[in-house]
Amino acid sequence: MSVPYGIHTIDTGFVRPQFDAAYLVVEGDRAAFIDCGTNYAVPRMLAALDAAELTPAHVDWLILTHVHLDHAGGAGELMAELPNAKLVVHPRGARHMIDPSKLWAGASAVYGEAVMDETYGRLRPVPAERVIEAADGHIVHLQDRQLLCVHTPGHAKHHMAIYDRQSNACFTGDTFGLSYRDLDTDQGPFIIPTTSPVQFDPEALHDSIDRLLALDPEAMYLTHYGRVEAVERLAADLHAQIDAMVELALEADTQPDRYHRLRASLADLYFSRAQAHGWTKGREALEALALDMDITLNTQGLEVWLDGRKDSRE
Repeated sequence: MSVPYGIHTIDTGFVRPQFDAAYLVVEGDRAAFIDCGTNYAVPRMLAALDAAELTPAHVDWLILTHVHLDHAGGAGELMAELPNAKLVVHPRGARHMIDPSKLWAGASAVYGEAVMDETYGRLRPVPAERVIEAADGHIVHLQDRQLLCVHTPGHAKHHMAIYDRQSNACFTGDTFGLSYRDLDTDQGPFIIPTTSPVQFDPEALHDSIDRLLALDPEAMYLTHYGRVEAVERLAADLHAQIDAMVELALEADTQPDRYHRLRASLADLYFSRAQAHGWTKGREALEALALDMDITLNTQGLEVWLDGRKDSRE
């Protein structure tokens, strides 16, 4: 079966179906993975290769948009299966792939080792000689196909997107927000920004979204989840919501129960926007289907941003 532009969407199986995506890009008899999910996604990545009638030896690249564990936790295990591949990552993320001990320690301190083992699996280092640090503008060559690495901070300082000239599309990681297919309506995809901890920067995120728009792509491939079009409309939605979320965070910052007030106000914001977008299944269904965890993470990330503003003024 022909796959447009050789781009295969892989459901990594993280959390629930159609929540977390990685991609396999095939050009001739060579391939590149973009993101990889957790250790538990490795069999799915290899199965995608098999379905494309390729073997692990045909893979030249594993390109990471960023090193958050839901997208990069399985990099070491996957690279061990790919004898000819190099790993391409933002310079700020490279050291965490070569020595993931700090990533593991930081997350374990929050969630505990048992939860980490169950959710992600142990992190395997990638040999330093197999890691390429992608400067802004770095081009990955997949046969004659060019994959442009574009630094896109705002969600994380170590974030980059990948622009594929051949398909005129961007692989956006988390920079271009979250858009679950469960929430599509007759008006198209519904989208929200992700401000999850710990490096949310609204000005940088605005700039990164605009930088991707300047490439004039026909589509975006999101890690959460899949291909979306109507790019200019979605970008406008993201810009408006980033501003609204920042305003809500600043209002909640003066309240003694900041977290609960902010979380409730974000839930109100997303529900009202979803209704305007044609969502008819109610608030509980909206949160149960997709957004409950994201509302919590966005609240936490905005709180980290608020506290960082205070620290910078002291």
